[in-house]
This record gives sequence, C-alpha cells and structure tokens, in this order.
Amino acid sequence: MVRIGPMASPKFRPKSIFDRRELIAGLGAVALAPFSPATGLAQPRSALALRARADSVALRPDAAKTPIWALQGPELAFGRGETAEIAFANELPVLALLDIRGLDGAPMAEPLTGRAPLAAGTKETLQLPLRHAGTYLGGLGLLGDGQARPCQARALVVRESQPVAVDRDELVLIEDWRIGTDGAAIAPGIEARDSTSVHTINGRPSFELSARINERLRLRLINACQRSVIAVKLDGIEVRVMALDGQPAEPFQARNGALVIAPGGRVDVFVDVAGAAGTNYPILLHDGRNARPIGKLTVANEPPLRPAPLPPAPPLPSNGLPTQLDLKGASRVDLALGGPPAEWGTPAAFSKSTPPAFRAKTGRTVVLALTNRADIATVFHLRGHHFRLLDRLDDGWKPFWLDTLAVEPGQTQRIAFSAEYPGRYLIESVATDWAAPRLARWYAVE
Repeated sequence: MVRIGPMASPKFRPKSIFDRRELIAGLGAVALAPFSPATGLAQPRSALALRARADSVALRPDAAKTPIWALQGPELAFGRGETAEIAFANELPVLALLDIRGLDGAPMAEPLTGRAPLAAGTKETLQLPLRHAGTYLGGLGLLGDGQARPCQARALVVRESQPVAVDRDELVLIEDWRIGTDGAAIAPGIEARDSTSVHTINGRPSFELSARINERLRLRLINACQRSVIAVKLDGIEVRVMALDGQPAEPFQARNGALVIAPGGRVDVFVDVAGAAGTNYPILLHDGRNARPIGKLTVANEPPLRPAPLPPAPPLPSNGLPTQLDLKGASRVDLALGGPPAEWGTPAAFSKSTPPAFRAKTGRTVVLALTNRADIATVFHLRGHHFRLLDRLDDGWKPFWLDTLAVEPGQTQRIAFSAEYPGRYLIESVATDWAAPRLARWYAVE
C-alpha cells in the first residue's frame, strides 16, 4: 500500500517520520494575467451554467466509452475576491448536490448544512465568495456512494491577486475508476472485488506535456480518486511544492520529485524544465498496489525559452490566514474516526437535527485529536476552515495549511484551526477502501 507519510522515495516508500521539509498524505490550463489586488469581494460575475447529467468517458485506450454521470459546463476559473455565481441544474434521475471542496467561510453554500440536495429536474443558483486563491475540487461525489453510475470530478481554480512568475499553468486531475466484468463503471461504496482498476488524468487515460528548456510550469495536482491515497512522481526532474490544499506553503523540494496525496487533496508545484531537447521525464503513479506510468513531460525540440533558468520562486501570495494560533487557550475536542455508527452517518441520511460533533466560539482556536479506530487508513476532511498539522509534542505546527488528512490505523493526529467563520459546516471521514461508506457529521462556529 502507499504508506501515509512524507514525500515518497524513488520506490514510493515514504518514511514514517515528519520534518518541516516533508509532507504527509493529505497535504494532502488557465491563462495567466495580472489581476488587481482583492480588497474585498467583487460584484458577482455573469452566471456560469453547470449541469449534472449522463455522459460517457473513455477509461482505457482503444476501448469503448463507459457511461458515467458528469458535471458539464465551462471551465471554472476565477480571480481572488470574485463571487462566483453558478446556475446549477440537475438533469439526473437521482438527487444531486454540487460540492466545491476547499471553500472556506461560505456557510450558505455548504452542502447539506447550508443547501439541500436538488431533486431531479430542478435548478438552483449559488453565490460562492472566493476569498482565497488556490486549487479547488468540485463535483457530485458527496452523494455518490451506491449510485447507478460513478461521478466525474471537476477542478475550480482561483487565481492570485498578484502575478505569479510562471510561464504556464496546467491542471493534472487524477481519478480512479472500477470497471466490472460487464464493462460498466462501478460507483464507490459498492463492493468491487472482481473489478479492474484504472485511472484517468484530466478525463483521459494518459497525460502528456511538452515544454521548452528553462520554461517554468505550475502543475495543479489533484487527487480526485474516490478512496485511494496515491503517490505521484515526476521522475528525474526537480519539483518544488508551493501550495497544499489550495493554501500557499513555505516552498520546498519534493524528495525525488515524489508527492503523496490523500483523496481530495491538492498540491501545486513549480517545475523548471531542464535537460536536452527530446528528453522525456516519466510521470508515475502508485496507487498502493503498484507503480505505473500515467504520462510524461517532454523537453521540446525548440530553442530555450530564456537563456537561463528563472531564480527560485518566492512563496505564493498569502491568503491572509493567521500566522499564529493560540494553542494554550484552545478548545480541545477528541474525534474518533471509524467510531460508533451512532456518531457518524452517511451524507444521504444526514440531518441537521443530529447533535454537532462540537461547537466553537468565533475567533477561538480549536484543536482536534483525530484517532483512527479502523483497521485501515482513514481520510478526514474539514470543511469551512483550513487547519495546521500539529507537531507530536503539541508545541508547534508544520509550515503549511490543509483541509484533508489521512490517518494511519491506530494513530492519533492533532490539528488546529482558527474558528473564523460563523456557521455550520461538515466534517467527513472515509476509510481507504472502495466499498467503505463516506461518513459525515457537522460542527458549529457561533
């Protein structure tokens, strides 16, 4: 399996020890142009129309397309400070719920706690305040367990207020699928023992990218797999991590170009292309069972883009998250992952009348002790706020923000966040097994 730890080694065997230059699992093409600094929320832009409807996708080369359910519509790209106005229509024969993963401080737009699922044939309009630049994950998967078809994910990109020193900005959205013996794709939450596992990248079976010498690429890597922690390795080239789960990080080099990403996690990296023209750098994926190539980065047979590489990039512009957290005065909560069914329920059965997992006062720091009682790794997702991963002695934190964290069986991880945004928000837990149910609870900031 892909162990939950920092950046993977060349053999995808991450160490179990953390240090400030490493990542744990769960740290986790848009044209660039200068934007005016975001001093507040802009007026809503013209509405984008998204539709949940039946579709099909080629999951394997030279194979017939497989029926799925998809979120169709234009590219989801905005600038920081905008309010995204999205007209969403459900054209599926089941309930559908548009979910944007990673959005902070928008309680009215939150799925289940702020918005009910849409019945077949109905519509709604969402106002999404985009306070933070970053990489987000959208889709219909929150209610996807056990459905007739699996759902395809979408990326949402919010550009920084200031120009970022890259030449190109590329999405790398990785999804996994299970294909049954009858050739049909199987939804998560259903036993799939005799199925074949395949992956797509940006909706295709493979990913190929060409770049000139001394060109700088920004790759937005998204693990949109249903349950799997994955390791992605750009073999033979330096990879500089710039953001995790949509929030800027203290830049650091990924060890041997490898990244371990929990399902739902996002990692933004910079790659400065080097090497002779025609050189191929394989892109490898390890899904816990084996490693295989999923694409390649090729050095173009063209003159260098510039005479010399760009200097090391500074950190991405801050989104304004607090630099310090008051751990001494924090409200402390113990949460068991894989705990009693009476505490956790499926999203399809969610009710706001159930007691919250915890309540927090606005402006106070909250420390959550996450203990995984399951016998396999379990993924935790906090909505509405990003958190810091605390050091083992609870005397500091890692130099990045997260909203998703994978916890090994029997382990306890402590996280902390500032309860900045009043409202009701979901927390989610799911074991790293295709058939495992997605579970949810809610918390309140008052």
